Amino acid sequence: MPRRTPLALLAVLLVAAPPVWARAPAPTAKLAVTARAPVKPVAPVASVEGITEYRLPNGLRVLLFPDPTKPTVTVNVTYLVGSKHEGYGETGMAHLLEHLMFKGTPTTPNVPQALTERGARPNGTTWLDRTNYYETLPASDDNLTWALTFEADRMVHSFIAQKDLDSEMTVVRNEFESGENDPRGILFKRTMSAAYLWHNYGKATIGAKADLEHVPIDRLQAFYRRYYRPDNAVLAIAGRFQPEKALALVQSTFGKLQRPPEPVPLTYTQEPTQDGEREVTLRRVGDNQLLTSLYHVPEGAHPDFAAIDVLTEVLGDVPSGRLYKALVETKKAARAGAFNFQLRDPGVVGFSAEARQDQPLGPVRDALLKTVEEAARTPFTDEEVNRAKTSLAKQTELLLNNSERAAILLSEWAAVGDWRLLFLHRDRVEAVTPADVTRVAAAYLKSSNRTLGTFLPTPKPDRSELPPPVDVAKAVDGYQGKALVAQGEAFDPSPAHIESRVQRGELSSGVKYALLPKKTRGEMVNLTLNLRWGTEETVSGKLPAAAYAGRMLMRGTTKHTRQQLSDALDKLKARVSLDGGALGANLSIECPRASLPEVLTLMAEVLREPAFDANEFAVLKQERLAALESQRSEPQTQASIAFWRVLNARYPKGHPFYVPTLEERLSDVKDVTLEQARDFHRQFYGASRGELSVVGDFDAKALLPLTNALFDGWKSPAPYARVQKTYQPVGPRAVALETPDKANAYFLAGQTLKLREDDADWPGVMMGNFILGGGFLNSRLATRVRQQEGLSYGVGSSASAGDLDAVGSFVTYAIYAPQNVEKLEAAMREEVTRAVQKGFTQQELDKARSGLLEYRQSARAQDGNLSQRLADDLYLGRTLMFDAALEAKLQKLTPEDVRKALANHVDWSQATVVRAGDFAAAAKQAPAPTKANAAP
Repeated sequence: MPRRTPLALLAVLLVAAPPVWARAPAPTAKLAVTARAPVKPVAPVASVEGITEYRLPNGLRVLLFPDPTKPTVTVNVTYLVGSKHEGYGETGMAHLLEHLMFKGTPTTPNVPQALTERGARPNGTTWLDRTNYYETLPASDDNLTWALTFEADRMVHSFIAQKDLDSEMTVVRNEFESGENDPRGILFKRTMSAAYLWHNYGKATIGAKADLEHVPIDRLQAFYRRYYRPDNAVLAIAGRFQPEKALALVQSTFGKLQRPPEPVPLTYTQEPTQDGEREVTLRRVGDNQLLTSLYHVPEGAHPDFAAIDVLTEVLGDVPSGRLYKALVETKKAARAGAFNFQLRDPGVVGFSAEARQDQPLGPVRDALLKTVEEAARTPFTDEEVNRAKTSLAKQTELLLNNSERAAILLSEWAAVGDWRLLFLHRDRVEAVTPADVTRVAAAYLKSSNRTLGTFLPTPKPDRSELPPPVDVAKAVDGYQGKALVAQGEAFDPSPAHIESRVQRGELSSGVKYALLPKKTRGEMVNLTLNLRWGTEETVSGKLPAAAYAGRMLMRGTTKHTRQQLSDALDKLKARVSLDGGALGANLSIECPRASLPEVLTLMAEVLREPAFDANEFAVLKQERLAALESQRSEPQTQASIAFWRVLNARYPKGHPFYVPTLEERLSDVKDVTLEQARDFHRQFYGASRGELSVVGDFDAKALLPLTNALFDGWKSPAPYARVQKTYQPVGPRAVALETPDKANAYFLAGQTLKLREDDADWPGVMMGNFILGGGFLNSRLATRVRQQEGLSYGVGSSASAGDLDAVGSFVTYAIYAPQNVEKLEAAMREEVTRAVQKGFTQQELDKARSGLLEYRQSARAQDGNLSQRLADDLYLGRTLMFDAALEAKLQKLTPEDVRKALANHVDWSQATVVRAGDFAAAAKQAPAPTKANAAP
């Protein structure tokens, strides 16, 4: 799947916000489940590369994607309705309705509880053209039956009640306010609004604050009845299931829903051709200067979009992209990039740049516009286009090798026009030529089609006329796709079964290994390599040098440039993560079986022979300065640093566990030298000690000799000793930080725990935290703070215990409006204290235990997670039977066991409480409406 847009911009429009549940019904849709005689089996409508479509008589489109390698099954229902379909005064309605869809039905009044009990990983997201709801559950006939029954039920019987709107409106408003903290997101919203004069794509999916606060419940109910119906939905099932049985279940659940007599309303607004430059200026508190330039392009189904995707990559890639070379390498800007929106109606391609405050913005703007709008004057080369196509092909292949991700992504393509466009677009990208890219650049990247600058009279407007709408049905008619990818085995992720197949040993270098060969979809394999070096004394004071030694690794070796490394990994279809620090380095690889030897050889070169190029080092420092400076006014960053500085105050400056201030981090970036980074690598890096784990489809007999050859003789010159963590109680502290002009505040409260993972209290503390602040929005904190009082969009808690040292932590957190600070803190304090003093009911414990154990089992089913776990266990001297023993203890816990464990370690009176927000401005304003005083 091609890259669409950076997360910072995507978050402005795409909102994923499953809300809390309701307890009583309200007026519901007139659609009903009616009894019918058994229906005849339905025939396939289309089949492409393992995905088969069926069409029920009521109009529901059903996609089946069986994948026996997954121990899970994903059910994804996509409704072809999004913020594009909202009327005047209804902005944000599609997303608000998404929240209310988690409030329950008469048969499932507590949706989060029902999902958590089954160990589900659910969510709902709203976008411009569609809304989707999905849950991934442990694969079983019972879970699939439940999920299909539940989704069919809430399609027509969801509570859309006034009381739920009253509480959830404030939660959504809190989500809106959290977005108001981000200058990038706000600038993007303003630019999109200026780019679209009439079409609803110019309105952010999160909506306008006034509309959120005042939308009447009857309009939400009407919106629900109008668009939530079988003939406006696409159901996708992916993972481990039997297709015939699943299709029969779909017919017995969704098949009973009636198609309403009135047709689905269609939108008809078309954005006129832009006839001149547009500009918008935003002035708010922030740290870095930003530019965003948008250009209208055809709808996502148009054949031109393949070349537009390649164009986006060629201009925006890092470090090969033209914008990166024109802006970042020349040090005009700290960052530059590109993105596009592939939508049902004509969308946009966009380009962005970020400059620090001391960098003049005029040259950045000139270079950005010149690089983009004069791109076609320098025809695109075979090298540029092939590199972009290789990167896009890798993204698509990696996605299709994960049926769970693919099932959810089908939401986007169904909204564009048809799910088969995923494959058709992929094939179109493969056929793109440099001439195609040059042509679309010339057609759409024009100044008269730009939204950024001020209007200027133009005697002869040069406009970008968009082509006629595409006949999607004709475009996909008869399309067959490519051959199916290799199928894997049905794998049991229980600790005992995993242990029966793990091979352990030690390489000649001294690195311990754990190997788990198994058949996987697409012959994929995951590798983890942890290397360890240094002592507390030898690395003291060298943290900046260590950090930059690690950050420079992937920026080129003595044999390959940074770009050559990136190109090689794209061709090998490998996803690689590498990080190095004061005490070691961590490498993770995900790639096909055939690529593993070459990828591992390349990464051994990266570890052993980094180039430490001076130009790359200078670019890296600029990027890091910009990233840190952009966080100066952010409440979450400021609160987090302050909180962890208090809890780790026992460690002096220079210690590996010292938490520096933001200003210290900026100073470190400015002061660290290339020679210091190079010296740290020379003095510490080596494979004397570490852990290697490999999970997936690979040849163990061939891998071990290769790994021995790659790392044998590479020893760390420095001595090694594990740096111990020391427990030190921290007395109660209260820290308040002012972050002016930020609509959303951040709250943290917690304490250090004297606790280790093998302590008798750890299972009880883990379970107590899960009930208090974990799970899927059904925790006590979420129920009180989000559902009952509507104070926070994101609220929860976490607990940790040390693996080798008895040092852990308990932390609660929430985002909220600054004017609600007293209510928020009171609610958090009361719920934690109530849990410690009064404990939990047997029913709470039983339901939470079921969900927690399912979550742990599902985590082991992910090969990347399992690879990291096996590597960690090698270091700790454990096997997965430690997990089995821990889960056996979780099974035996009583409510009193949980309460006592929490009471032994958690004490709110000793908590460190940190708040960060614009409290001064909030004190001058009236309190934000909550459930008690929300507007009707």
